[in-house]
Amino acid sequence: MDLSARQATLAAELRQDVEILATDIGPRGTFAPDRYRLAEEFLLSALKRAGYAPEREAWTADGVPCANLIANLRGTQTPERIVIVGAHYDSVEGCPAANDNGSGIAGLLALARQFAGAPRRSTIRFVCFANEEPPWFNVNEMGSQVHARACHAAKQDIHGMISLETIGYYSAAARSQSWPHAALNLLLPTIGDFIAFVGPSAAKPLIARCAKLFEAQHAFPLLAAAAPDAIDQVNWSDHRGFIEAGYPAFMVTDTAPLRYPHYHLPTDTAEKLDYPSMARVVDGLAGMLAEWADSA
Repeated sequence: MDLSARQATLAAELRQDVEILATDIGPRGTFAPDRYRLAEEFLLSALKRAGYAPEREAWTADGVPCANLIANLRGTQTPERIVIVGAHYDSVEGCPAANDNGSGIAGLLALARQFAGAPRRSTIRFVCFANEEPPWFNVNEMGSQVHARACHAAKQDIHGMISLETIGYYSAAARSQSWPHAALNLLLPTIGDFIAFVGPSAAKPLIARCAKLFEAQHAFPLLAAAAPDAIDQVNWSDHRGFIEAGYPAFMVTDTAPLRYPHYHLPTDTAEKLDYPSMARVVDGLAGMLAEWADSA
């Protein structure tokens, strides 16, 4: 299958997974326990069909059962070394969450399928996180915080974590990209046609390494930066818990509210996303991840 045909197939798979989460299931979280459970069951089934034996990392929040879903692809030479790809599957109340974060979960599932049966030297761990969105964000009950603390307590050799956070919206329109400080608009792109690798200063070496590997794939335009810690937006995703636990981590993002006009709104629906561009991003991430896991 040539590149264009393969990417068209991947784009269709990404759209199907986003539509299941955003259209068939809809808003999902502790505010809607039945839909939250349906989302979990869908993801467990998808990972099992891909050939994994996913584990549930379970707890309760406000009396509602919550679970991270963990799928390990054991490394062939240094399995004790682990790189993590994560994405959250919950939403804010009232939002179908096609982009935030159906797109990230669809990207994670695509990567998990691509690597299934083709392990690398080090272990790749795919994690679907619960409870990233408010009211759980950064109150020590985010799924990523739960998992990062467990990794630290078990003294696991985590070589880094990437969080797929809203990766589905791109625009070639003038001034389609904004930034949290006005001065940045003079320095950074103002057209939202790129994917970003963003994290705090502690993640600078990992960001630089992964950016080099991603750019070597020639898959999609990239902006990569370790931002000053004073810009809190760089911590608005599941990589936050891993940084807190002492692991290098960053998010892969279309920059969410800095670009996407439907962020956290009922209009964040599946037809808004650019699936061909998502497929190119996932292709680049796959090549990056293969090299990273072989050299971790």
